[in-house]
Amino acid sequence: MSPGDDQGYSDYPETGHTRTRLPETDPYGGAPRRPGRSSSRSLVTVVGVVVLLIAAIAFANRGGNGSETKASTKADKPRATSTAASGTKPVETKSGNIPSGFAHTEQGAQSAAANYAVALGSAEMFNTAWRHQILNTVYAPEVAAAKQSAMDSAYANEKFLANIGLAKDGSAPKGQSFVSRVIPVGTKVASSGTDSTTVEVWYTSLFGLSGETSRNPVTESWYTTTYTLKWADGDWKITDYQQKDGPVPVGRDQTASTADDMTKAVEEYGGFTYAR
Repeated sequence: MSPGDDQGYSDYPETGHTRTRLPETDPYGGAPRRPGRSSSRSLVTVVGVVVLLIAAIAFANRGGNGSETKASTKADKPRATSTAASGTKPVETKSGNIPSGFAHTEQGAQSAAANYAVALGSAEMFNTAWRHQILNTVYAPEVAAAKQSAMDSAYANEKFLANIGLAKDGSAPKGQSFVSRVIPVGTKVASSGTDSTTVEVWYTSLFGLSGETSRNPVTESWYTTTYTLKWADGDWKITDYQQKDGPVPVGRDQTASTADDMTKAVEEYGGFTYAR
């Protein structure tokens, strides 16, 4: 969704101005102007500038004592940005359909938070059996039971389900597909300790019903969720979370896809295992 040439942007916009070269004459009607000083002086000036430039480069590259050279080299090395990938491979184990077995590191905590956000924002959360498995996998044992009770009450609320167009059992109406997907954009460690880490996950969310008769079409939203994680049972587990809106980018002027195209996309495009 980054701006490109098709949006009308140009690195070198045309100004619409032209330049006209006039004769070397006096603007008040006098004789043509005499040429400047001889070209020899210009040549001397150019040579002098080049010599000074070479001297300046040599001075800048001049090495000092050993400690100064080492410090300078270290400072001049490029630093990895916060958006650079860690290069660590995703985990290869799963608990049900949820990635597990993350590294006991900050990178592992970020990977866990991203994948847990995907699971907690999935359509499977509207199915009781799947919801219980997800909650027991991503939450720490001491809080899983309480979270399960609270979320069962929320997801079984008939008014809530009716508002989003689902049946009492959380299923979509005939001829429609329920879409609930979270796509992480990035993660950030807010605070870190040996066995506890707070991770922020910025993501976009797709939510709604696709189908010709849908009254709740699939829409896009943006959120940041802060997860408090602890190391328990050989993996990172959630103990608490907070959610807020945004940051929200400016939407491009794109035509919404048809209900048929959206349904096909949901059925044909699978998700990912995320690794920081």
